[in-house]
Amino acid sequence: MTGVTALRGGLPVLLALIVCVAFLPAVVGAIWIKVFTSAAIFALAARGASVLYARLGLVNLAQVALVGIGGWTVLRLNYATSLPFEMLLAAGGVVTAIIAMVLALPALRMRGLYLALVTLMAAGAFQILFTAFQFPNGGTGFWGVALQSPGEMRRPAIAEEDTAYLRYVICVAALGMMLAAWHERARPGRAWAMIRQSEANAMAAGVNVTLYKVWAFGLAGFLAGLAGGLLAGALNILDARSFAASESILLFALSVVGGVYGWLGAVLAGILYRVVPALLNDWGLDSDLSLVIFGAALLHALMTAPRGIAGQLSGAIGSFGSAR
Repeated sequence: MTGVTALRGGLPVLLALIVCVAFLPAVVGAIWIKVFTSAAIFALAARGASVLYARLGLVNLAQVALVGIGGWTVLRLNYATSLPFEMLLAAGGVVTAIIAMVLALPALRMRGLYLALVTLMAAGAFQILFTAFQFPNGGTGFWGVALQSPGEMRRPAIAEEDTAYLRYVICVAALGMMLAAWHERARPGRAWAMIRQSEANAMAAGVNVTLYKVWAFGLAGFLAGLAGGLLAGALNILDARSFAASESILLFALSVVGGVYGWLGAVLAGILYRVVPALLNDWGLDSDLSLVIFGAALLHALMTAPRGIAGQLSGAIGSFGSAR
C-alpha cells in the first residue's frame, strides 16, 4: 500500500511537470525563461527545507548556503574533470548531503529557536567562506579562480539551449520532489511523525531518532545540492552574494507562506522568491518592495493560514467540490 500511496502522491507532480514542460517555455520570452528556471531551482531547495519543518519541526536557516555548496562542488568538478553533467549533479547532491548531515548534529540535542540560530550561524560561516575563496570559474589550481574571463560550465547535451535547459530543470525538480514525497509516505516519514509527536515514545517504539534526524537533514541537503548544480548550469558562474545568510531566512519564510506540507507549497515558494521580484522590476518598481509583500504574506500565513497558500488552495478546491 505504501508504494501505491507514494505513486498517487507523485501524480500531481507528474501532471504539473507535463503541463510546464509542454507549455511554459513556449509562452515566455528569453528573460522570463531564465527567471522561471531559477524559480524551479529554488522550489527544489525550498522542498528540502519544508520537509524538515513539516515532518520534524526543525528550522533550517542554512538551505540557500547548502545550495551554494552544491553549486561550488559542481563548478569545481566541471573544470577539474570531464564528467557528464548528470554525474556532476549527483556528486553535488551527495557532497551537500554529507555536509548537511554534519550540520544535523546540533539537531540531536536542540530544536526551535536554538537550532534556528545554529543553522543561521552556519549560513553566515558559509557566506564568509564563499566570499574568501570565491566560486570556481575556470582558473587553475584547487580553487579554480581565474582573474580574466570565466570558464565554460557544461550543460547536458540534450539541454544546451536555455529553453531546453528550463525543461531539464523542471524534470529534475519534479524528480526531486517525488523523492521527497516518497520519503514522507514510506518508513522515514512514519518515523519522522513519531519523533515529532514524542521523541521518548519514538525511542520506546524502537525508532532510531539519531538516524532519522540525520536522514532528514541529508535529504534536505541532497535536494539543495541538486538545486546548486542546476543553478551553476543556468548561470555558468556563481557569486557569493547570491548565498547570503539573509537569503536562507527569506527562502524559509516563503516556504512557510507557500505551505510546507507538499510539493505545491515549494513551487509557490520558488515563484515568490524569483518571479515576484522580477515582475516588480518589469513594472519599473524597486524589487526590494517584494520584501514588504513577503512580510505581509508571512503574517497572514502565521495568523490565518498555518498550511500556507497551498493549504488554502486545497481547501477552496475541496469546498468547491463539496458544493457541487
